[in-house]
Parts: sequence; structure tokens; C-alpha cells
Amino acid sequence: MVTAIRFSTPREHLSKTGGRPPVHSLPMSEYDIEHSHGMHVVHDGPRQAPPLLLIHGSGASGGFWGPVVPTLAGHHHVIRVDLPGCGQSPPAPSYDVPAQAGQVAALLDDHGLRHVAVAGHSSGGYVATALAEQRPDLVGSLSLISSGPSPEALLRQPFILRVLLAPPLGPLIWPRRSDAMIRKGISATAARPVDLPDDVVADVRGITYRVMRMVLRQNTAYIAERSVPRRLAALGVPIQVIFGAADPRWEPSSAHRYEAVPNARVELLPGVGHLPMLEAPEKVGELLLSFTATGPSTTRNA
Repeated sequence: MVTAIRFSTPREHLSKTGGRPPVHSLPMSEYDIEHSHGMHVVHDGPRQAPPLLLIHGSGASGGFWGPVVPTLAGHHHVIRVDLPGCGQSPPAPSYDVPAQAGQVAALLDDHGLRHVAVAGHSSGGYVATALAEQRPDLVGSLSLISSGPSPEALLRQPFILRVLLAPPLGPLIWPRRSDAMIRKGISATAARPVDLPDDVVADVRGITYRVMRMVLRQNTAYIAERSVPRRLAALGVPIQVIFGAADPRWEPSSAHRYEAVPNARVELLPGVGHLPMLEAPEKVGELLLSFTATGPSTTRNA
């Protein structure tokens, strides 16, 4: 159930951020923020528009979708979640991928939404896939962005991430990360310069080392049990895959493994790394809108 709801206008948010538009601000009259099923949730765009759910990846937050939201919210009721233990959401007892998908399903049920277009970035694509596996009635289409298909596609990670995430230095350095170190760690996964607003950096800083390690462990277990293309092939839901051709985290050519999924669309973006929505927001917004426009109509329960 929804435990708290706050309604704000962009002007009110600007007054709280010293005049700097937050990552989720829009040239619109209003947006909603709620806390539901252990997750911080932001709603943008007209509520009567077709819903589009955006799920972030490991060590991130819903704020990472900020650059594409203005484009998407002109056509969709955009719903962004901070998964448990990430961004402004509190920790959870379990970070098992299906368990996280269950929390997202409960959120959609609360709003009476069905056949929702769902987009997931990186491991957010695993939560999106698990959601479709558990509740096919909730998912009308899936867009996976930079979601590695299986463990063997994982590349040797950038040096700063290896230092931050692995013992013995990781547990010591992680809680002492400066803003500059956080920005450097995120930028190490990109192929182009990315602009990270202060509120996004703050979201990342709030993720504990324990949560990050548990999330990564559960993500690996999910794709090791069965690859994402195999899972998707059994679903029969429209699939779009977007991958940066210069992704330093996942072997870019592994994106072609998704071509085994019937009728899947696979898009490789030249010169783009692991963060397409930050590195090429216009192209990502265009691809998402084009894909959702051809998908099944979305419905809301009476």
C-alpha cells in the first residue's frame, strides 16, 4: 500500500534546489512523488496517458532517467522507481531479482495498471524481465538498455569500480566516497562525457556497500540460472534491446544474442557506453517512443 504521498509543483522544487532544476523536473504543471511498497516513486506526465515504467540499474536511482523524461512524458504517464536500498528507497530484507519484481508488481496493482510498457537499464532489465515472467498481465512490452545477457558477457570492470566494489579496499573506501569519486566511478562506465546533477550523486552516495554487494550477487544469480534471451524467448512479449557499441561493462557484441528472441529489435548505438540515457538521451527517447507507439494499447483497471 502507499504509505505517504507528496504533491509538488516544479516551482516548489526549484525553491528547494536554489533555482536549479532537479533531474526529474519537467516543463509541466505538476508531478507526483509517492512512497509505495518500500520504494520511492516519481510520476511524470499526464495520468491518462499510456503508462511507461522506468527501472534503473545497480548502484543507481530513478534519477538516471532524468534526461529522457521530458521527451517521454509528453506521450506517457512515466513512472520511475528507486528500487529497494537505492536512491531514496529504504533497504529491504531481500534483493532477490524476483522479489524486487514482486514489489514493482504490487505498485502497478495499486494504480490499477495493466499491459504497461516497461524499460530497464542494466540490471533493471532483469527486474523488468522477472516482472514479465511473474505477471505477464502487467507487461505490454519490454525495452532493455545495456542489460548483459549472461555472466560470460561481463567484461573486466574499470579499475575504479574494482577498487570500490571488491575487498579488502571496497568496504573501507565505499563509505568515504567523495562526490568527485562517485562521478568518476559513474563516468568510467560511459564512453562520452555525462552530466550528473548533484541530486543523482546524492542518490548514489546513499547506497551502502552491503546493499550494493547483495544486489550484484543476486543479479548474477538471476542471469546465471538462465540467460536473459532464454527467459525472454519464453514470454512472447514485444522486446527492444538498446546497447552502447562502446559499453565497457558488457561485451557489446553480446547484444546480438537477443536476436534469438522472436521479433526482438536490437539497436547498437555507435560511440555510446553503458549509460545511453545519459550519453545519448535524444536517441534513447526516440527509440523508446517509436517502440511503445507500435506496441499493444495499455489499459487501466476500472
